Amino acid sequence: MEVQRQVVLDTETTGLDWQHGHRVIEIGCIELLNRRRTENSFHCYLNPERGIDDGAEQVHGLSQEFLSDKPLFKDVVNDFLHYLGDAELVIHNAPFDLGFLDHELRLMGREQNQLSKDNKILDTLLLARHMNPGQRNSLDALCKRYGVDNSRRDVHGALVDAELLADVYLMMTGGQATLSLDEGARSGVAGPRKARQIDRAGRQFVQLSVSPEELQAHEAQLDLLDQKCEQGAVWRRA
Repeated sequence: MEVQRQVVLDTETTGLDWQHGHRVIEIGCIELLNRRRTENSFHCYLNPERGIDDGAEQVHGLSQEFLSDKPLFKDVVNDFLHYLGDAELVIHNAPFDLGFLDHELRLMGREQNQLSKDNKILDTLLLARHMNPGQRNSLDALCKRYGVDNSRRDVHGALVDAELLADVYLMMTGGQATLSLDEGARSGVAGPRKARQIDRAGRQFVQLSVSPEELQAHEAQLDLLDQKCEQGAVWRRA
């Protein structure tokens, strides 16, 4: 079976706009193989060789003093690009992070390495807007919506945010593949699974009404599953 490799990526920066000279100061990446999180992560702090906007520092808590002895982007770029490889990049508000990273590559004369062109990109913000039109789709809002614990996110951090986004992305797109305790699952080879029937005799079920907006969001989720599953969403076949 072909292995699908994705990298969930996030950055922190000195400010909001690379076109005004702002730089990347933290990179965090989480690896997904066939929709399972692995222990193979990438994380680094970077010396931006410039000051940090007060507003940005309040968001991520990284000071110029803390970053003064950290490596430059050029010192980690080879390891970073090697880690990414040709993986699909999963990013929340991808133009922001890609704009900064592509700018860093251009600054060191590596215009041939542009992540926005070299890698397939999945923007979870666009996905969330499609699935939840008219609702708040920040990372915190998505954590709340999909039941992902973000209590340790007292400040923004690239690695923490990448970990949270990985969990949110898996929940948004159908959940992480179920892990079994049998020998086949431990070896990475999944065996056939027999459906378990539920005896509903004598049970009373509460009927809940849903709003048109909730129905629309549900249909959007099924549409997405139809695209990702060869046999379509199981709810539509049931």
